[in-house]
Formats: sequence, C-alpha cells, structure tokens
Amino acid sequence: MNTDPTQQTPSGHPVTGWWTEATIYQIYPRSFADSDGDGIGDLPGITARLDHLVELGVDAVWLSPFYPSPQADAGYDVADYRDIDPLFGTLADADKLIAEARSRSLRVIVDLVPNHTSSAHRWFQAALPAAPGSPERARYIFRDGLGPTGDQPPNDWQSVFGGPAWTRTVDPDGKPGQWYLHLFDTGQPDLNWDNPEVHAEFLDVLRFWLDRGVDGFRVDVAHGLIKQADLADWQEPQEILSGNEIDKPRPPMWDQDGVHEIYRQWRQVLDSYPGERVLVAEAWVEPAERLARYVRPDEMHQAFNFEYLLAAWTAPAQYAVITRSLEATDSVGAPTTWVLSNHDVVRHASRLGLPIGTVRPNGIGTGDPQPDAALGLRRARAATLLMLALPGSAYLYQGEELGLPEHTTLPDEARQDPTWERSGHTQRGRDGCRVPIPWEADAPSYGFGPTDASWLPQPALWAEYALDRQRDVPGSTYELYRAALRLRREHGLGRGTLEWVSSGDETLTFRNGELTVLTNFGAAPAPLPTGAEVLATSAPLNDDNAVPTDVTVWLR
Repeated sequence: MNTDPTQQTPSGHPVTGWWTEATIYQIYPRSFADSDGDGIGDLPGITARLDHLVELGVDAVWLSPFYPSPQADAGYDVADYRDIDPLFGTLADADKLIAEARSRSLRVIVDLVPNHTSSAHRWFQAALPAAPGSPERARYIFRDGLGPTGDQPPNDWQSVFGGPAWTRTVDPDGKPGQWYLHLFDTGQPDLNWDNPEVHAEFLDVLRFWLDRGVDGFRVDVAHGLIKQADLADWQEPQEILSGNEIDKPRPPMWDQDGVHEIYRQWRQVLDSYPGERVLVAEAWVEPAERLARYVRPDEMHQAFNFEYLLAAWTAPAQYAVITRSLEATDSVGAPTTWVLSNHDVVRHASRLGLPIGTVRPNGIGTGDPQPDAALGLRRARAATLLMLALPGSAYLYQGEELGLPEHTTLPDEARQDPTWERSGHTQRGRDGCRVPIPWEADAPSYGFGPTDASWLPQPALWAEYALDRQRDVPGSTYELYRAALRLRREHGLGRGTLEWVSSGDETLTFRNGELTVLTNFGAAPAPLPTGAEVLATSAPLNDDNAVPTDVTVWLR
C-alpha cells in the first residue's frame, strides 16, 4: 500500500506542507481556560495556557467559534463573522493570541460556519420584515408553506437537533408568513448558497481572518452548504450522517456536488497568501471515496475522518477503516486525517468503555447505561497510541491528554445543548464532552478559572485527572501523550509509510518507517517479536514482555 504523503498528486504536484503530518489540538474556548472568573473560558485564558501546548508537543491549535453570538448553539450560531463575542474577549485579544502562538511556533486554525448564520445576524434581521422574493430573503432559504393556508412546512425535513427543520415567520402585519429552513436550531437559519452575494460575503470573511494572520479554517458542516434544488422530501431519519451508504441515495441536504466549486474558489484565496494556509472539512460523508473528493488537489487540505472515529474497537474493524481511509485519500494524493474525539461526540475514554457494538450514544446521563471507566481509559490510551503511529495528520481534543472521560452524570437541569430540549429529552446531547477541563486539583474550578464558577458543573472526580496530578508522573496519560508526540516527531511517523505485518481477528501489526506498532484486541497476551526494543506502550507489559489485552506498543 502506497501511503507516503510526499507522493505525486494526480495532477503531478507533490503533497508537502506542515499540514500533511501535523498534530492539531482542538480548543473549545468556553471550556479551556477562564481568565476573568465569570465561569466561561476566553481568549486571554487560552493565551495564558499556550505553553501547555508547547510542552505537550502539538504543532497547531484549532479554535471553536468565538464570534458574537446569542449562543443558541454554543457559538455555532454566528451573528458577526468579523468580531469577537465579549464573552471571549476582543479582536485585540485575538490578535495577541495569534501573535503569541506564532512566537511559540504554533499555528492557529479558526472555525468558520458557512452553512447558516445566527437569526440575530443583520442579514436575517433584514430578511424577516422583507417581502417574499426580496433580495433580503434571497440570502436564506424561505419558502411558502403547503396546504390551503400555507400552515404546513414546505417539506418533511427534520432538524439534526430534533423537530421540524422549518419555522414559520410572522409578517409585519401580524399574519403568518413564509417558512425558513434551519437544519439545526431555529436560531440557525440556513444560507442560500445559490446566491452570489453569499459567495462574495464569505470570500471577504476569509480574507479578513487571513489578513489577521490565521493559518486556516475548519469548515463547519462542509457537506451541507448546497441543497438539492427541488428540496425533495426525505423519508429517512434526519441524521447528520445518514443515507450515505453505497447502496442508498444521498440525502437532498448533504454532500451535494455543488459544494466542491465553493471550496475551489476558497482554495484560490488561501493559495494567494504566504505560509501554507489550510482548509479543513467537517464533512460527515461516507463512503471514504466520497469524502476524498473534498481533499482533491484544488479543494481542501484535510477532512476529518469520522468513519475512523466511529469504528468499532476490534482488529478487523480497525484494519478495514485504516486501509479504506488510506486508499481513498491516496487516490487523490492527499494525506489522511485521524481523530478520536471532538466537541460533538462522547469522549473516547468513555465511548470505548461501552460494550463493543453499542450504537454511538448522543450523550450519556444519569439513568443511562454507564461506561466502564477503567476499561474505557485503557482502550482510549491504546487507541491513541495506535492513531498517533499512523501516517498523516492527527487531531486531539482538549483534555484527552489528561484521559478525561465524558461527564456521564451531568444533571439534566444543567444541560445547555439544544439537542436536549428539541429531542423532547430523548437525546442528552453534547454537554458531557464540553465540561471545563481541570488544570489544578486543589484550585477553584480545578484551575479552570480564578473562581469556582463554571458554565457547566465539573464532576468531583475531575481532581484525579488534573494536569498537576499527572505532570512528571511516569505512566500518567499526560506523560504518555507527551512521549508519543515526541517519538512521532522524532521518527517522522506523520510523513511515513504504512506496511501491514499482520491483520488477524485478535491483533494488528504494522510498520511505519523503522517502527513496528502492535495492538492486541484479543483476550490472550500477544508475544513481542524477538529482539524488539520497546519505545512506548499504552499500559505495562506482562512479566514475560507479552502485550496484554487492549494495549498498543511501539517497537524498534
């Protein structure tokens, strides 16, 4: 298998650049570090903690949204794409963060949310009193309702967060008006990407942040911008990742071919700036061959590999998804991007503690089946060591270097994810992975901020995961991450080549350069190759140097 990211692309250009092998750390700003004690993380708090990222050994940071927003969906409802929400600071704070990161050789990627705006955005506020068919309404997707009085939604689409994907407006005279589309919350009206004005606006937004020195953009819901022109009904369940199987048609709201021309235009803008600026797709697209279209040479640089994130913890499942991912991105000359956790899914230290075969839960709360915490952390460490040995780029989610689990007993009355309410309290949502992280075991809010304030309550067990309890402690999850990232860089694993040695039902073994990587998924210990030198292991080996169950080891 050819997995060398310095290969030639189909157009003959070599794939090179920092992003082909980088380790990128996701920061969810409201939960990383709070500088002023209001219980919400902010940009000055991030700046003050940048040395942690240097010590950890990552190459870049990706910041979830920090724009002005009513916070209907924790900032993914953007009211102004060219400013900072006062919750998080000011534009001057953003400029300082970018400059301080650059002084530490850390690159900065920011979130861009182009599928929808906030309902508080000036465009949508102008659209509400405007007439049907007006230029103001043409920026969004407004339609007349069905039925004699128009009191039925224009189609049967459902919101990802639950409930109908349409909300009816009220005209200035108080009478019911048209409906607008929102694939997410009612406060997140979808933009109309058939409108040239929308294209021009986002090209300008790109330049605004590139001029301020950002190194790229993670593009939210990158597969959702273009909708099927007839807005046809869709009888399947409305999930952000559904209907993409090979034997099913694509949903009319996801992964339409027209998105690719948008990203070709964006790529031209980024390529006009020095310093290898990048585009990263959040595209919940299957199969891998469809996802690979987003990272063709003239489009995006990376796409999150959600198929890998969702893969079962078995040797056959891991072998299949790794092989399929590498083959798909090789076909377009792009590196593969690996990820295990983010702000939208149950943390992998808890997810992997559920029985194998469990359907991925949308949040875990009191009364739900609880993961095995020890088993989850053991598997999470093994999965991370496996992931960091793969060629390509890797993403880490804040706190996973501490082994943080999901907050699975978060009180329901504290939940803020709109999924909880819109699903009729059937889906607990994403709050459990967004709880502010612990820095100091004995400090207020575990060092998150100078007071006990925390926008989501932190569990009492956070103390045992705090950074100051793990730094310089042999065998801690934090030190495992530090060692793995150092070895990954020293051995050039990100730009390496994968060669399978064995792929059975119980173990996986592959080579990347001079390293051999073995993960044992089976019940029996796995013997080490004769004469192998152990460089890293996710848990202690047996007395006879055999690899126990749910352990990954790096060998030379």
